Amino acid sequence: MRITSLEAWSVDLRLEEPYTIAYETVTTATNILLRIETNRGLSGYGCAAPDPGVTGESPADALAYLLDRVPAVTKGSDPLRPAMLLHRMAGDLERHPAGVAAVDMALHDLMGKCCGLPLWRLLGGFRNRIRTSVTIGILPEAETVARALDWIQRGFKILKLKGGSDVEVDIARVHRVRRAVGTGIELRFDANQGYTVEESRRFVEATRSARLELLEQPTPRGQPDLLGRVTRSVSVPVMADESLMTLRDAFRLARRELADMVNIKLMKVGGIAAALQINAVARAAGLEVMVGCMDEAALAIAAGLHFALSRPNVAYADLDGHLGLAADPTAGAVILRNGTLYPSDRPGLGWIPGQ
Repeated sequence: MRITSLEAWSVDLRLEEPYTIAYETVTTATNILLRIETNRGLSGYGCAAPDPGVTGESPADALAYLLDRVPAVTKGSDPLRPAMLLHRMAGDLERHPAGVAAVDMALHDLMGKCCGLPLWRLLGGFRNRIRTSVTIGILPEAETVARALDWIQRGFKILKLKGGSDVEVDIARVHRVRRAVGTGIELRFDANQGYTVEESRRFVEATRSARLELLEQPTPRGQPDLLGRVTRSVSVPVMADESLMTLRDAFRLARRELADMVNIKLMKVGGIAAALQINAVARAAGLEVMVGCMDEAALAIAAGLHFALSRPNVAYADLDGHLGLAADPTAGAVILRNGTLYPSDRPGLGWIPGQ
C-alpha cells in the first residue's frame, strides 16, 4: 500500500456557549481536518486543533504544515509504517505538535481500517468505555452552580471547574458548587497556570472540606520548580498539564517528582504514538494519567478516547472538547451516554464522512 495524496482543510466551529479560563475567553475553535488517501482505496482521517497559547501553532500554521511539508515526507510511502513516517517528522514536533498529531491520527486510522478493527483494540484493548469530566469555565457563583446542575441532569458525574484569576473567588465557587451538587459528584479544579505557590496552598487548604479530586496546573508552565513546590506541600494530588509538552518533559516531571499526575493531550504531544511513550514514562514513575483535550472536533476526541481505552494506567478522561461545537462535521465519531464515552465499533477511529 502507498500514500497517493493528502488533503487538508480548515473548519471554523462556533461554540454554542463561549467559556472563560484564567487567560482568555473562547468563542470559536478552528480545527484542521486531514485525509490521507492510498492506492488501495482506503483513506485515513486526522484532526488538528492548534492553539497558539498551548501548542504554539495558529490554524494557518497547521494548515500550511499539512499542505506543504507533510506531503513531501509521506507521499509514495507505506502508511502501515507509521513509526518510520513519524520519525521523519520528529524535527517538526516542537513547532507543529497539532499538525503532527493529525498525521499520526490518520495513519492509525488507516492501520485500524486495514485490520478491520477499532483502534482501541489494536492498541491494547484494556477497557471499552471511560467516564469523562465536563468543564465549566470561569463564571459568577450562581451561573457556575446552574451550569453544574445542568450537566448533572445530563448524566455527568465528574465536573471540572476552571479558575486561576482570583483565588478567593475560586474558593467560594468551589464550596458553592459542592453544596449544590452533594457528595456523589467528583469535582476537579484547573487553575490554568493562574496561581502563585502561596495562592495554591491557600486554595487547597481552604477547599479541603469540598474534597477536590485534583488540582490541575496551578503555576506557570515555564517555572517547573514552582509546580514541584506545590506538589510537595499540599494534600490534594497535583496534575501537570501545560508543563507536559514532550517526552523529555515527562521524564523531567517524573525524575524530579514535580507532579502527582499528568494530563496527556494528543495536540500537545504530537499524537497517539508520542502519547504511548509518555504514558510509559508516567507508568514507570507511578504517575497517574489523564487524557485531556483542546477544543476538538469529535474525530480528535475519538483519537484521545481510543488511546485512553488501550492502557490500564490511564485512569482519568477529560474528553469534552467536542461538546457544544456547532456543526461539527465529525459528530458521531464518539458515543456519549450519561457522562461515559464509548468508541464506535467501526474500524480505525470509527468515523466515516457523511455517516
